[in-house]
Amino acid sequence: MIKFAKNNCLKRYKNIVLWMFAVYSLLDIASCTTIDLYEKNIAIPKHSWSSSFKPEFTFTITDTTALYQLFFVIRHTEKYNFNNIWINLYSQPPGDTLHKARYELPLATNDKGWLGTGMDDIYEHRIALTNPQPFKPGTYKFIIEQAMREDPLQNVWNVGMRVEKK
Repeated sequence: MIKFAKNNCLKRYKNIVLWMFAVYSLLDIASCTTIDLYEKNIAIPKHSWSSSFKPEFTFTITDTTALYQLFFVIRHTEKYNFNNIWINLYSQPPGDTLHKARYELPLATNDKGWLGTGMDDIYEHRIALTNPQPFKPGTYKFIIEQAMREDPLQNVWNVGMRVEKK
């Protein structure tokens, strides 16, 4: 009799744990606030990014009620010589001319080391370039140019753009 009650108690406990896990999983999925609209990464030839090599990215916005956030993506090795990167970002909104903005983006600190995620000796950074904001509909074009003193910039594997719908 005691063995039977113990088995029933274990079954109920397992069912409660499974139920709680299922509810938590559904709530976690429902709480996601971003949708990846666009991400493209371009390999840097010979891992040596010359300022004359300017990757281009093009994407189209159709939903004007949403907010979007732009990210710069970079992958480099631990042999990258700097704890930041300077880039020139050229942007062309629909029906407009090309605009240039200069960014200094942190990649490491003396206290924390590399700020991105790492696997072995490769690090990836996704750095927000804008706050979430509305975009008008149409096709957007972006060009990224490295603006560091070292030219070509060594140990950079990929650079890219990411657009998230918030």
